[in-house]
Amino acid sequence: MTTNQLIEQIQKKQSFLCIGLDVDLNKIPKHLLKEDDPIFAFNKAIIDATHHLCVAYKPNTAFYEAYGIKGWKALEKTINYLNKNHPEIFTIADAKRGDIGNTSTMYAKAFFEDLSFDSVTVAPYMGKDSVEPFLAFKNKHTILLALTSNAGAFDFQTKMVNDMEVYKQVLETSKTWQNSENLMYVVGATKAEYLADIRKIVPDSFLLVPGVGAQGGNLQDVCKYGMNDSVGLLINSSRGIIYASNDQDFAEAAAKKAEDLQLQMKQIIS
Repeated sequence: MTTNQLIEQIQKKQSFLCIGLDVDLNKIPKHLLKEDDPIFAFNKAIIDATHHLCVAYKPNTAFYEAYGIKGWKALEKTINYLNKNHPEIFTIADAKRGDIGNTSTMYAKAFFEDLSFDSVTVAPYMGKDSVEPFLAFKNKHTILLALTSNAGAFDFQTKMVNDMEVYKQVLETSKTWQNSENLMYVVGATKAEYLADIRKIVPDSFLLVPGVGAQGGNLQDVCKYGMNDSVGLLINSSRGIIYASNDQDFAEAAAKKAEDLQLQMKQIIS
């Protein structure tokens, strides 16, 4: 999916909502545990109930890898279901990969070619040669961790080095990498006050913003400081939507939570 196609979907659906598919078998409705593949059964129901309200889905791969080959197969079935039935949806492999060049190339092939995700999250700590292999894939997007929503973000990301915070140096340096037009950035919703400075460095890039909902991020603040002329935001909510209910009505409850956010987004866009 190209950036322009993503922008078209945002305008069409009046939404910039991304739903995180972080499936924990201890939290899903008990009746689904009788299914041959409870993870996929849960995801399919969530997707069927919410696909018209969002523009992206983001499975965090840790929640699939934790269940071994069965979890990986559930992830494969989920992305195949999305690509076949909802090709207009932007898909994000939240894998936070990043390693030396040849290893990064293999990570990129795994998510972009084998699983056919539109994008993957990547850690920038190892620098240019660990990220450029992801950027080499045409019409695929690399979402770089810039300023995250967790408390430990302050351990390194906001430290001053040569009179500039580390996360700003990551943003500035990343713009010099080959195919940097394929970059998006992760900025946590709990760091909304930093978004104005971030937009001075990457005014046109899409920002993936986790942390709205269960982690306490505020949608209005994020949009106030982070929105650009093309919206330029993907607001992710995971637990707040998919675990709205753990009963038979879980999909309907998820749709209601997603619709609440979509209606707020529609008002902001208009």
